[in-house]
Amino acid sequence: MDRLIAMRVFVTVVDLGSQSAAADHLDLSRPVVSRYLAELEEWVGARLMHRTTRKLSLTAAGNETLPRCRQLLELADDLQAAVSVPDAAPRGLLRISVSTSFGQAQLACAMTEYVRRYPEVNIDLQMLDRTVNLVDERIDLAIRTSTELDPSLIARKLTVCRSVLCASPAYLREHPAPQQVDDLSLHNCLSHAYYGKSLWHFTVQGEALSVPVQGNSSANEASTLLRVILAGGGVSLLPSYLAGCHIRSGELVRLLPDAEPLQMNIYAVYASRKHMPATLRSMLDFLSERFTEEPAWDKGL
Repeated sequence: MDRLIAMRVFVTVVDLGSQSAAADHLDLSRPVVSRYLAELEEWVGARLMHRTTRKLSLTAAGNETLPRCRQLLELADDLQAAVSVPDAAPRGLLRISVSTSFGQAQLACAMTEYVRRYPEVNIDLQMLDRTVNLVDERIDLAIRTSTELDPSLIARKLTVCRSVLCASPAYLREHPAPQQVDDLSLHNCLSHAYYGKSLWHFTVQGEALSVPVQGNSSANEASTLLRVILAGGGVSLLPSYLAGCHIRSGELVRLLPDAEPLQMNIYAVYASRKHMPATLRSMLDFLSERFTEEPAWDKGL
C-alpha cells in the first residue's frame, strides 16, 4: 500500500464529505478509494470512519488520525517542492472560471499572452456568471469580483473594479443628461440582475448617496447590458474594464463623473496554498503582474 496516497484519500474523503466526491477529485474509481481507506484502517489498527448511506463521520480514532495525516502530507509536499527543479517550465491543463464580461473583455487576451510565454500550458476558460465550487467543478482558479470576499477563501487581490455611469449619444439626444444623481429616477436605468437592480450607490464629495432606479430591462451579465446601452436603450452602470474603450471612442458618454459608484475588487481564488502546482503559481504571478492596482483600462476615464 502507498501510505501517502491512502492518507491523501482519507483526508480528501473527510474534506469533501463522501467517497464518490473524493474519487472524482482524485481521479480514482470508487472501489479504489474504498480499498485505500480499508488498507489505511488495517495499517492504523482501528476503524477511522462510520459509513452510512447518508453521511460519513469520524470515529475517535479517526479524529486522532486526521490531523497527523494532514501533517505528514504537508511534509511530503514540502519535501517534493524543495527538491523539484525550480526552473522547470509550467505545463499541463489549467481550468479557470471567470465571468463572461471580464473573460471576453480582459482575460482572453491575457491568456493568449500567457500561453505564448508558456506553450506547454493548456487553458480551459469556463465563462460562468455564478459562483463555482472549485473542488466539485475541478476549477484550478476562479476570477471573482466582489466588495467583500468570504474570509474562508484563499485569494489574491489582483486589481480594482470601478464602474462608470454611461449612455449612448443616441439616447442622450432624446433624453437630457442627468445633472445630479437624483435625476437618474427620470431615466431608463438598466441594471445587473444580481447587483444594484433597484438601488444604485454613489459617493459624491465624500458623502455616500443612494438613488432608487428603474428600467425596462435587466441582465445577469454585463456584456449584454453593454449591447443594450450601445443601441440607445438607456443608462447603465458598467465596469470600466468593459465600457472604457467605448467611452474613449465616443460610442458611449460618461455621465456624472463626480459621482463615484461603489468600487469592488477583482480576486484570484484558488483551493489550497499547500498543494499549489508550479503552473498555477506562475499563472497567479502573471495575473498579478498584468492587472495592477491602477489598471490600464481606467486610463483616460
